[in-house]
Amino acid sequence: MQDWLSPHEWQAVLLSLKVAIWATVVTLPLGIWVAYILSRKEFAGKQILNGIVHLPLILPPVVTGYLLLLTFGTRGWLGAWLQDFGIVFAFRWTGAALAAGVMAFPLMVRAIRLSFDAVDPKLEQAAATLGASRIWVFATVTLPMILPGIITGTILAFAKAMGEFGATITFVSNIPGQTQTLPTAIYTFLQVPGGETSAFRLVLISVTIALGALILSELLARRVAKRVSGS
Repeated sequence: MQDWLSPHEWQAVLLSLKVAIWATVVTLPLGIWVAYILSRKEFAGKQILNGIVHLPLILPPVVTGYLLLLTFGTRGWLGAWLQDFGIVFAFRWTGAALAAGVMAFPLMVRAIRLSFDAVDPKLEQAAATLGASRIWVFATVTLPMILPGIITGTILAFAKAMGEFGATITFVSNIPGQTQTLPTAIYTFLQVPGGETSAFRLVLISVTIALGALILSELLARRVAKRVSGS
């Protein structure tokens, strides 16, 4: 593939994979926790939390990127504080991962929450009456049953992170080798004469990765579901 792609294109592919992997891995524990409390807990402000989690799905991505810039930019209320500890997101690949993670988070939470909703709480209660702790019940009863949802949510989030554009270019700009991912590289190639061929190659890679992720998600979820049900 290195012969097929130019160094510039190859760099964008590798950076996109790096950004998507980090965005997915870092947000997964938070996604499971948020999906759990949205599915199983009743508390004041639950609908507000639900709305905030899903807000990136309906907000224009540019707005989400601008809000990230106001929050995590070097002059943002949180970014300025983090900068004192050497943590900087703006105009760096870590910021691209943050933007991708925020945009992919609702898809991850939604898939995992549906799995939590499908688990009969009586099974967990029965395990608890036998003296099992909450952590043990979750690890041995709940987690295996929601595993298909976790797999689906994780892969969907990865695919979404790979394709993130609006929030990324607003928050971390489009710097080759630093923040230029597949979508922003395609945008760049389409802006220059003669860049259509490079853009088309990257489009093919994007479609292949997205389609592969969806197929893999479906296959893994079905296999795990069969194993859990024992059929």
